[in-house]
Amino acid sequence: MKDDRRSSFPDAHTDIEIAHEVPDTPQTRAPSYRLAFADDEFLCRDELRPVRLQLELLKPQMIQDEYGIDSTIVLFGGARIPEPSRKDTARTKTLADLSKYYDEAREFARLITLKNMNNGRHENIIVTGGGPGVMEAGNRGAADAGGISIGLNIVLPHEQAPNEYVTPDLCFNFHYFGIRKMHFLMRANAMAIFPGGFGTLDEMFEALTLIQTGRMKRVPFLLFGEAFWRKIINWDALAEAGTISQEDLSLFRFVETANEAVAAIDNWEGAGETRSRVPGR
Repeated sequence: MKDDRRSSFPDAHTDIEIAHEVPDTPQTRAPSYRLAFADDEFLCRDELRPVRLQLELLKPQMIQDEYGIDSTIVLFGGARIPEPSRKDTARTKTLADLSKYYDEAREFARLITLKNMNNGRHENIIVTGGGPGVMEAGNRGAADAGGISIGLNIVLPHEQAPNEYVTPDLCFNFHYFGIRKMHFLMRANAMAIFPGGFGTLDEMFEALTLIQTGRMKRVPFLLFGEAFWRKIINWDALAEAGTISQEDLSLFRFVETANEAVAAIDNWEGAGETRSRVPGR
């Protein structure tokens, strides 16, 4: 959004236009003559990494602030889980069986969006990774309810295109995984974790660690599909080994359906609190 405040100096847009109007000479064609903030080659230098990190933190932050996003509900889950009507395209029988969670994610996002649409504020907005599978289901459910949703995409070797249900004005793209993770958690009022792979596990454990260590406020933390999660992670063994405490097992709760998840959020201890806390917030 352009800053309309009056200034004694020309704004950056004006100077870019003026710089393009100068005579074409060897001097004006030289890379050194380009305005630093309009020079992609310069901005992509290794030495500018701290600046790029700051820009990647600021851009989504400022846009969401301008949009009035007060809080979010984070939805993580596998990109490879298909819609039930397309489960015959799944790579494995397990993925086909997990397709029911596409519908649960879609319904969960729809219910959350409906619940928060009429309060005059942008609270508990669904945010996903913006891609296919469970992420698509989350953005789709918000669209089903006539609401908005956020997509936090990431540039990958095999390009991940945003799904068609993300609100265009709230569709972001990241280079740095770390900054993307911060944006997932900075406004989070609850976490909904569906079956998934390495990316889902990474995001889940990072959030759990922040909560466990007190670097993030405790929020409703829901794992959809108890059988799946108990099969791939021996939670009790971690507690028995002493690598986590028995109390840490209460940081999350298993749920199976969208309605069960919404009820769990409503009845979670401290459910009336808002805004998570991540380092630097």
